[in-house]
Amino acid sequence: MTPIVLVPGLLCSEEIFAPQLPALWPRGAVQIANTLEGETLPEMASLILAAAPPRFALVGVSMGGYLALEIMRQAPERVAKLALVCTSARPDTPEQTAARRKMLDQARAVGFERLLALGADALTHPSRKGEPELNAISIRMGRAVGLEGFARQIEAVIARADSRPLLSEIKVPTVIVVGDADPLTPAVLSEEMAAAIPGAKLVVAEQCGHVITLERPEVVNSALVQWLQH
Repeated sequence: MTPIVLVPGLLCSEEIFAPQLPALWPRGAVQIANTLEGETLPEMASLILAAAPPRFALVGVSMGGYLALEIMRQAPERVAKLALVCTSARPDTPEQTAARRKMLDQARAVGFERLLALGADALTHPSRKGEPELNAISIRMGRAVGLEGFARQIEAVIARADSRPLLSEIKVPTVIVVGDADPLTPAVLSEEMAAAIPGAKLVVAEQCGHVITLERPEVVNSALVQWLQH
């Protein structure tokens, strides 16, 4: 069985993939990548590659998707299959960069803990706002990353390359998963990637925001299991 490497998103710990582990472990050894080292996405990707098996199936969620595409840029021969979850191949727009820097400034001004509490459900579907369990996971993950880790991740994401030119070169089985109401990486961005990657399959979860692995784990798990069996 092919080993599986999971790459968390911005301000996420390994807990972002907790609902996926029971479904994935029977299908290959699972490793969750460390996204707390490195100053740039290329550095982070290089460190993930150094710790990864020789060849593996790669799953990236949000910022983890940016890293997955950077890994495809650096070492495509090591990736057997690719899953891109709630992510985008595009670089930051000036507006996105400004919003990220504003969030970082707020974290330093009002306190990181307060920012985590205020933003705990900012990216979930409106129907899931205020759910204590989801909010608690979000806050725990943020604490695990910490303010300085958050700052490094923000700057790395802001400086990321445009991965759209890479998409047509991806030749491995690829699945793209997104929520229909994702406020951060709207479904149209997943549609764009699916159209550009040869043979890619697109899965859209209904009534779902950006935190898809926790909001709609059954959709993600089904998509990943089918992808691994492909």
